[in-house]
Amino acid sequence: MKSLDNIEQKMRDLDQNSLRYRILESVKNFKTSWVDLGQSLYSVWKDKLYKGWGYQNFDNYAAKELGIRKQTAMKLLRSYYFLEKEEPGYLKSDYLDNAKANAVPTYESIDALRMAKNKKVLGQEDYASIKKDVFEKGKDVREIKRDLTSLIRQREELSPEEAREKRKITSVKRTVSLLKTLKRDLGDAKLLPVSILKEIEDLICRLDSEIRSL
Repeated sequence: MKSLDNIEQKMRDLDQNSLRYRILESVKNFKTSWVDLGQSLYSVWKDKLYKGWGYQNFDNYAAKELGIRKQTAMKLLRSYYFLEKEEPGYLKSDYLDNAKANAVPTYESIDALRMAKNKKVLGQEDYASIKKDVFEKGKDVREIKRDLTSLIRQREELSPEEAREKRKITSVKRTVSLLKTLKRDLGDAKLLPVSILKEIEDLICRLDSEIRSL
């Protein structure tokens, strides 16, 4: 992020009641008010307000005005939108006002929770457990991601059909790759008749079709 001096200098030239000012203020207090920043950035992104401020695109605005990298800006947007859609109760002012600053989940933690929600292999109880780690236990995002990876692995092991299907896809893809290399090498060296190379090509096409159908 830009230094606080640069941000404060920009703020001095703006109306304190403007959205642009409030976003800069949120960046200044980023660690404890990322929810406010995410909400404001979502409005800027959705309504393309950055164009009226002289920026061609959202990434350019985030980088040049706020000093926020594209990856960080998109995580903020995704995390805020996820809360708005899936966990709106945590956006209520009474929750944010009463929660201690160090207990408010980081946007990285919310992004990890979002990923957990989208994992089909995880059930409602799994999601509830991770949500508790995020909102109540205040676990660090590294712990959350580690637990999430472990939980996904466990659930996949408990689903032999899905695991078998993944192994099948991996094996077929590996076979196709080997056949392509073999066909190229044999063709370059002219070690086989064109008719046999054509059969190998047909087999590769059939296997590619099989992969797409899985």
